[in-house]
Amino acid sequence: MSTAIVKDSAEGSSRSTTNNANDQHQHPPQPPPLSRYESQKRRDWNTFGQYLKNQRPPVSLSQCNCNHVLDFLRYLDQFGKTKVHLHGCVFFGQPDPPAPCTCPLRQAWGSLDALIGRLRAAYEEHGGSPETNPFGNGAIRVYLREVRECQAKARGIPYKKKKKKKHHIKAIDEAKSSKQST
Repeated sequence: MSTAIVKDSAEGSSRSTTNNANDQHQHPPQPPPLSRYESQKRRDWNTFGQYLKNQRPPVSLSQCNCNHVLDFLRYLDQFGKTKVHLHGCVFFGQPDPPAPCTCPLRQAWGSLDALIGRLRAAYEEHGGSPETNPFGNGAIRVYLREVRECQAKARGIPYKKKKKKKHHIKAIDEAKSSKQST
């Protein structure tokens, strides 16, 4: 074992280090830190697992179906931060209402959509098969579509699916072919 004094030039201080062949056994190499997405996916998976355990009676993951997922999404609404105006509200359909109202706060559609994507991936990473993945069930897609449309109407902003610009792509292809022929 040898001890060396290392001079830290930035601070002008010294610290001693010990080189020991057993150091690698005492401090195993740390895995790289998880990405933000992976951390969120792990947190979401743990939250959903806890939600299932808190059900009466508790639900195991193997018994979980799309109804449990839908109940979980509705449960999360109570923690939402997006104001969704009800049909009877004077501000229904207004993107920027001039005053506060008593309409409920809900989870935003985009947040729910991203959550389902992460949980769908986590389910398969934890050994679930894509065919039985409750997060990929058609009922979940229908629910998310209804939430998106409801929130868009409540804000007065119609949601329009973006269409691919075929004529633009065709024009680029034609330009390329005309350059090649000259």
